[in-house]
Amino acid sequence: MAIDNQTTKVITGKVRLSYCHIFEPRPDDNGEEKYSVSILVPKDDKDTLRKIKAAVDAAVEQGKSSKWGGKVPANLKKPLRDGDEERPDDEAYAGHYFFNATSKTKPGIAKPVGKGPDGKVKFQEITDSTEVYSGCYAKVSINFYPYDAKGNRGVAAGLNNVV
Repeated sequence: MAIDNQTTKVITGKVRLSYCHIFEPRPDDNGEEKYSVSILVPKDDKDTLRKIKAAVDAAVEQGKSSKWGGKVPANLKKPLRDGDEERPDDEAYAGHYFFNATSKTKPGIAKPVGKGPDGKVKFQEITDSTEVYSGCYAKVSINFYPYDAKGNRGVAAGLNNVV
């Protein structure tokens, strides 16, 4: 079954970035170089949360047929976590859900710079790492996908673009 990116892709509302490593990759737990960011979604952003839950559900359905032998594993890991429960000592996470997004390739990083004659928003690439950093706000394009690695099964978030 082909992965349907239209049902698993989400463009967030305004979110906060944490542990932001989007200009230079860093080694993950397996030593693989990846770009990554923790994305904090305000609990009152119902629209973004609804889109994320729908995309995760779509990725679970894809995983059921393509990765997990026709059924959803009992110990399935899902990306969206509650900041109040899991990070009670970090005030930045209070009132937020959060998830991590990674990519092997550098994400697009841009800012809107007005509208063109056609009325469409124009973007300019950001290359200065002081403009996008942990703690700043952005909109992020992510894609949720199923995985099955070394007995761990779940849905992860792929990082596409940061605006």
